Amino acid sequence: MADRTFVIVGASLTGATAAATLRGSGFDGRLIMLGDEPHAPYERPGLSKAYLRGEEPAEELFVRPPGWWDEQGIEIRLEATVERVDPREMTVTFRAGGSLPFDSALVATGVRNRVLDVPGADLDGVLQLRRIPDADAIRDRARGASRAVVVGMGFIGAEVAASLRQLGLEVTIVEIFETALFRVLGARIGKVLELIHRDHGVEILFEDNVERLEGAGRVERVITQRGRSIECDLVVVGIGTEPNVDVMAGEGLDELGGIRVDATLRTAFPNVFAAGDVATHDHPVFGTVRVEHFDNAIKMGEHVAGAMLGSDDPFDDPHWFWSDQYDSEIQMGGVRLTDDMVLRGSLEERRFCAFFLDPAGVLRACVSIDWPRDVRRSLPLIRRAVAPDRAALIDPAVDLRTLDPARA
Repeated sequence: MADRTFVIVGASLTGATAAATLRGSGFDGRLIMLGDEPHAPYERPGLSKAYLRGEEPAEELFVRPPGWWDEQGIEIRLEATVERVDPREMTVTFRAGGSLPFDSALVATGVRNRVLDVPGADLDGVLQLRRIPDADAIRDRARGASRAVVVGMGFIGAEVAASLRQLGLEVTIVEIFETALFRVLGARIGKVLELIHRDHGVEILFEDNVERLEGAGRVERVITQRGRSIECDLVVVGIGTEPNVDVMAGEGLDELGGIRVDATLRTAFPNVFAAGDVATHDHPVFGTVRVEHFDNAIKMGEHVAGAMLGSDDPFDDPHWFWSDQYDSEIQMGGVRLTDDMVLRGSLEERRFCAFFLDPAGVLRACVSIDWPRDVRRSLPLIRRAVAPDRAALIDPAVDLRTLDPARA
């Protein structure tokens, strides 16, 4: 393949993992990675946690040390914004002009933050978190501040709120849903996470939203739709994301919010692939899903490299992620499709593993707080669509590995 050119659009964790895997798998052709940031590929989880709190240097975020990409013969073009990937002409065109031909292309453009569209959202001190400069801006503004408002209580909002409390700020969260991480975790587990935050002094306004932001040049208060007025020194907005599908616009590939790929991570065009946060994937177990997590970015990156080299294996990873908030560790495996929950441990003690079953009794997801072992042991059961005995799931003395027919 020495005479072939592979282009990766997105110097993301997925793109970087794919590039490294391609080289490690013997691809010796031209390999080019295009990113619109000034930084080499880096990992984002620390941006809302240790890096935001000043406990981790920027150097710890980067996927590979300086010089590694050159050593591997991987070209990285930074601050290069791609206008379009043309799957028919097999070219990438740049917003600044010029184009680049390819034999195979991977779109790993990730997502962008949703914008808070209310009066005052453009005031100084209204911030978001997606990139290294965003985390720097939040940390800098937090110095000397006393009160912060976080809009949204998904994972990013919850993690930022925890970090700001650990930095000593008073924090109020405004959340449109009835409890924390409602769409991901459901009401019962979301309530546990809510109580963890309240125990650390966070004020939370559920089933409310921002009506406007006020201030003389910089944000000074948040006015909610229910009439609350919250004085603050900064606002961090975390109200979800949108996949960056623009480079494939007009190709019918942006269904269900992302770029549609089959089980192998190929698009409708045989030489164009998509992976990571931007990919809407035909999963062999869960059906059509789009997953925005660190571990999925790595595993999709590894898998899509094989697909670009000709593999037809399906990507059937059961998905796993974690979130650290204060001294609590949340882990989740699979995709929660129902509210039928079987509990091992105690919600009241905030130490448990909850299993979610579909109507046929098949294990589809699990969520734990400070009970990580059983999440890991659940993943093979989820991948193989096992319908375990409910009593065995409840009993902590039962090793989940014994419920796997393949292992037996």
